[in-house]
Amino acid sequence: MSEVEVPLTLSINESTFTEVYNTSWEKVFTICYSHTDDVEVAKELVQDIFKSLWERRETLQINSCLERYVLRAAKLKVFEHIRNKQLRAEHLKVVAKGSIKESNITEDTIMHRALSETVEHIVGKLPTHCQRIFRMSHEKGMTNKEIANQLFVSERTVEYHLANALKQLKHKLGRYASTTS
Repeated sequence: MSEVEVPLTLSINESTFTEVYNTSWEKVFTICYSHTDDVEVAKELVQDIFKSLWERRETLQINSCLERYVLRAAKLKVFEHIRNKQLRAEHLKVVAKGSIKESNITEDTIMHRALSETVEHIVGKLPTHCQRIFRMSHEKGMTNKEIANQLFVSERTVEYHLANALKQLKHKLGRYASTTS
């Protein structure tokens, strides 16, 4: 017949605590270190385990061997540490993704403004008639036929001025083409 362990409620006083600390801290450290591979983290976990044991000594009810309780606490503390570490890593990824998106949005906004200002500057230097036709087409969204009717010119003249404006823009905006690809 095997022995049945009868649960006992242990009271933890200073001498009991000192005894369990002296007999168990190396085993607790070994458990923590074997799962974290980090001496400093393992030391912190051991300290947290024994600190918690001491702080809860008056209300804690242990129904098994105190050393077994502390070793089980070490395993749970390690799992908690690993879980928290993974959660922090996932959180940092989310934060990093968000900041990259914000950074890209800010960068895109700045680039858009700079490009718009450059386009406006180039269009402002076009000959008056060419500039007017370009603005009617690209800013007001008018068709070549509508522009020709409003300005009393042929559609061919409108096409000529638009082609000229686009040629100037393409030539002067060449540096933007290499940064956006």
